[in-house]
Amino acid sequence: MRFRLLGPLALADGPDTVVLQPSKPANLLAALLLHANSTVSAEYLQRAVWGEEQPATARAALQTCVLRLRRLFAKHGVTGASIEAVPGGYRITAAPHTLDLLGFREQVRRAAGLDRDPEAELCALRDALSLWQGSLLANVRSVVLHRDEVPRLAEERLRAVERVCDLLLGLGRCGEALVDLWTATRVYPGHERFHEQLIEALYRSGRQSQALAEYRRVKGFLLEELGVDPSPSLRRLELSILRGEDLGAAAPASPRVIRGETVLPAAPPPAAPAGVTAPAAPAAVTPAAPPAAAAAFAPAPGTGPVPAVPHFTGRAAEAAAMAARLTAPPAPGPEDHRPLTVLVSGAPGIGKSALAQHVARLVRDAFPAGRLLVRMTRADGEPRTVDEVAAEVAAALGEPGGGRALLILDDVVDADQVRPLLTPGVGIAGPPAASAGGSAAGPDLAVVVTSRMGLGGLIATHGGWVQRLTAFTEAESYALLLAALGAERVEAEPRAARRLAALCGHFPAALRILTARLLTRPGLRLTDAADWLGDDPLARLTLTDSPELSVTGLFDRALGRLDPRLSEAFERLAQGPPELLADRDRGPEDEGGVPEAVRERLADAGLLEDGPPGPYRMHDLLRAHVRRTARIRDRRTEKV
Repeated sequence: MRFRLLGPLALADGPDTVVLQPSKPANLLAALLLHANSTVSAEYLQRAVWGEEQPATARAALQTCVLRLRRLFAKHGVTGASIEAVPGGYRITAAPHTLDLLGFREQVRRAAGLDRDPEAELCALRDALSLWQGSLLANVRSVVLHRDEVPRLAEERLRAVERVCDLLLGLGRCGEALVDLWTATRVYPGHERFHEQLIEALYRSGRQSQALAEYRRVKGFLLEELGVDPSPSLRRLELSILRGEDLGAAAPASPRVIRGETVLPAAPPPAAPAGVTAPAAPAAVTPAAPPAAAAAFAPAPGTGPVPAVPHFTGRAAEAAAMAARLTAPPAPGPEDHRPLTVLVSGAPGIGKSALAQHVARLVRDAFPAGRLLVRMTRADGEPRTVDEVAAEVAAALGEPGGGRALLILDDVVDADQVRPLLTPGVGIAGPPAASAGGSAAGPDLAVVVTSRMGLGGLIATHGGWVQRLTAFTEAESYALLLAALGAERVEAEPRAARRLAALCGHFPAALRILTARLLTRPGLRLTDAADWLGDDPLARLTLTDSPELSVTGLFDRALGRLDPRLSEAFERLAQGPPELLADRDRGPEDEGGVPEAVRERLADAGLLEDGPPGPYRMHDLLRAHVRRTARIRDRRTEKV
């Protein structure tokens, strides 16, 4: 018996296949299989089964779903796979021969070991791709899985298809490559690498005019749909074709295997133009160095190139200060061997990651060994381990001697998660230099840490410089609307634009979501949009095709990380009068009272800001979200 995930969720026994009907147990089974052989937390499984708004009885209902799955396994004679209850959640066991996703990954890893035999590697990859059978999880009705997992799996398949086409081009089999590429470019019109391969295949086949026509078609699509020019590599390819140059032998880079997972190489992407966001899925590391240096970098799960930030505006003073700090010569002394650290902290959605990524691109010339974005949490919000991150970064950076490298440790959960990584001789910092005149045994690093937490303990023990972010100013919010929506649209209704910014609380994440909604409705007047948004800002600051991109979801995930006692205290503060934030005399025994030590912990978690007025204040959107959530919960409880 074999589980099938790479298509509709199904059980297969030889030629016989049972496609599961959409149901809550099917959602649960898909969530477990996507993380086979790992513990999946009960909280994540509940979100996968019921979505962000769960019934009050979700935990008990989850146990019922597990029982129904066990009965299903018994009915169909499933052996070698079982659902185990483990501390904190559940785990399902599977192997490559019992789960097609694991079989696909094993085949891809095997192909990576055949890089000296292109024909054998090509055959192995095609065997792997043959396991994909239709639309991914088409019968699974889980918004969370389709939001968090399906794009990542689709990216794995696209990487394999890219590699197959690279191999075909390298083997001179351009005609075969064209068959795959005609389909890929039409299904994924915004995937520039496929277009580049198609144009190259046409040109190598002696079809110069068709290659140029395809370039013009791609250029038109990018300009009309996204408002951007083709990438530099595509433009260079067009120039070579116009000149009739010999492209030389196609030689795809070798795949790399890291900690048991293979990520097939893609051509190093250039700096993305404004308006284009790099994919969030794991990708090959892109160094800010000549292409010859790229071989020293290896892709790693959760680690990838620093993407461009579309329409980045504001934070001019903060960006300039961070850039100056990162590019300043190191001070003499023993601290040379400890990575220069900059901490960017603040509330969820305040723009920490965007600022870090923007600054990384500003200082790219100072870091010839590359710039890496390292995700410190998984898709389910669980923190990644120190050993896992250290191994991936070490593999990505390769051998020392390539100059300075910049790491962005994004969304750090607490000081203990990152402190070992920054300790000389341990983690990513590497051992100190052998002598004043000798070479360092570890890479020369600068590190930007982004975190909702203040991480004062980390600064106390390891030093560093702190940049705490707050909401945008009115001018910064207006500038973002200008950059994203265009001056013509915004300046035609400046008063409405400022009202929209105010309704978003000048909160960067809310403004990003709002502009995305308005860009999909170019005919909507800003005045009408402001009236519509003002009726229920929290409910409407979401993207219908990507429900995870919502203000409520962002705040829920942040509050879900809190200790339950802190969460309860924050709820009391949000629902109580504003004086609670500044009251020094009221103790916990008084109604609604929250001790100052607890308020300080909430401020450290990025949920309260320093005054004025008073020592603390709460963002209006956060306060409104907590009150709205409480009303929904009360109504749900009444129904039960």
